This record gives sequence, structure tokens and C-alpha cells, in this order.
Amino acid sequence: MIIKEQTIVDSLGNKIITTDKEIRIVGRIDEPLIMILENVLSFAECEALIDLAIDRLQRAKIGKSHLVSDIRTNSSMFFEESENDLIHKIEARVSGLMNIPVSHAEPLQILHYKTGDQYQSHFDYFTSGNVINNRISTLVMYLNDVEEGGETHFPSLHFSVTPKKGSAVYFEYFYNDIRLNALTLHAGNPVVVGEKWVASLWMRKQRYR
Repeated sequence: MIIKEQTIVDSLGNKIITTDKEIRIVGRIDEPLIMILENVLSFAECEALIDLAIDRLQRAKIGKSHLVSDIRTNSSMFFEESENDLIHKIEARVSGLMNIPVSHAEPLQILHYKTGDQYQSHFDYFTSGNVINNRISTLVMYLNDVEEGGETHFPSLHFSVTPKKGSAVYFEYFYNDIRLNALTLHAGNPVVVGEKWVASLWMRKQRYR
């Protein structure tokens, strides 16, 4: 007998109700849970996040090592916790969406991909060492439409999500069955034409802040 793994997110049919928004689920895979979401951010919020981040970008680093690598060629920055009213509002909304207290959240990160930039296949959870407070879920929010390329690609599932301004992809990897967690291997495909702006937030198993 196969017992279906639990999920973290609490949805009402094809909707997730947060503190200030009704978010639509427009696509999903059940195990591991991956959901394509619309109406996560307004266009004005997307543009404001880009404006706040653009002068603070640095070459992105990878994993716990915090090293620059050709695996990841984009730029990024992190906001401080509840840095301003906009960040506080988005953190509260995302906490409701992901159904995890905001105290478990890492800082909100903005990523910028120029033409040709990519993030090769990787896991968001830490696979090396005995990590007590590992990541358990990810939300990737798209801040602009990408003319060509830049998909979030899950190679083990042969599944890709095309960036769409204001939408997001959510996935989780806290399962007892490590084979399900491994299916969340994903990549940021190279941007072929234009640029890509993303806001990402990771949740931890235990309190992080």
C-alpha cells in the first residue's frame, strides 16, 4: 500500500487565500508538490521590487559555500527582514501562501539574469553534511515577462515553467521519501532574448530569524 505524502500548503480548491490576496493555482504536480500560481504579485509590486534592488545587485553565489561559480552566472541581492512596508507586506503574503511562519523564512532575494545568464541544475535543500535546519520549500516569483528562455526547468520531471510577470512557481521537498525530494532538481534555463527578474524565498524547517 502506497501512502500519499503530506503537503505543507493549504489550498481551497484551486485557490490559496492569503492575508491580502486570493492566489489562483493554474497548474500542479502532486508528488512532489509543484504549483504554478497566478496573481501572487501585482505589476506595481514587481516593478517596485526591481527598482529597490537594481543598485544593490552583486554576482550571485552558490550554496553554503557562498562561492562564485560558473554554475550560476546571474546577479542577486537580499532585502533585510521587513526592510520597508512593501517587503513586510510581501513577506506576510508569502508566509500565508507557503503556510509556514515568516520566522522560518530566509531573507527575500532578488535575482537578475541578463541574456545568456543561467543557473544550472541544483537542489534548493542542502545535501551535504548533517543540516539540522534545512530548507523545506521554495517560492520563485517572476517580476517580468521574458521574451525567450529563462524557464524554471525540472529535468527529472520533464517540466518547465515559463516566466510570467506577477506569477510564481512553488515547490516543496520536506518528504520522508528522499526520491520525491530529488525530483525537485531544477535549473534556471539561459535567457535567450531579453532579461529575467525573479524574487525568491526559501522556508526552513525550524525558526531561522
